[in-house]
Amino acid sequence: MKKVVNVLSVTGFMFFGAIQSTFAQEAVEESRTFHQELKQRFIEGDPGFMGIVLVALILGLAIAIERIIYLNMATSNTKKLVASVDEALSSGGVEAAKEVCRNSKGPVASIFYQGLDRVDEGVEAAEKAVVSYGGVQMGLLEKNVSWLSLFIALAPMLGFMGTVIGMIQAFDMIAVANDISPGVVAVGIKVALLTTVFGLIVAIILQIFYNYIVSKIDSIVNSMEDASIQLIDLLVKYKK
Repeated sequence: MKKVVNVLSVTGFMFFGAIQSTFAQEAVEESRTFHQELKQRFIEGDPGFMGIVLVALILGLAIAIERIIYLNMATSNTKKLVASVDEALSSGGVEAAKEVCRNSKGPVASIFYQGLDRVDEGVEAAEKAVVSYGGVQMGLLEKNVSWLSLFIALAPMLGFMGTVIGMIQAFDMIAVANDISPGVVAVGIKVALLTTVFGLIVAIILQIFYNYIVSKIDSIVNSMEDASIQLIDLLVKYKK
């Protein structure tokens, strides 16, 4: 009888010990940080393709941050600039207005300077200069944006390519093992799904930045066009 009690006691202790170890393991897994989880998933998802997608993310973010900084620096108060140019034309003439443009930052001030620099040749020449230099400034605003759109399209394509390769690996494992079991195909399918998810996440992140940049460019271009029309009106008034 004592032996039976001892056996039951040892079994009970082993059972409760196993439960405690299970809960402890789950607690460790739950306490894993987002960075550790992301690192593990990155390693599990074939570092070859995941690394290429990560490079696309880094390059895309670099271009996006550079464009955002440039566009924010290019944003200016066009109404204040138009008022300053109007006042300078009335008080000091074209040279005073050009000095105002030289001391102002942004593409609108540069366009105004080119128009004022051609005003001696006539209003039509000034208007052509404004239109031509406006196209140049628009090109500077849109610089490298096409590369950002390329990375947006490239990231999910690389993810899907990883998916296809992962499925091929899964079928190769099935052929080698000659057995269709979850354990055989799980590795390849897991790699396939992780690369797809990572590629889609990269595309979503870059798409958000791309939409913001495009909307910012449209806003600046609209301000440039509106200010250019006001400049031509000021030059016509000045010539009269």
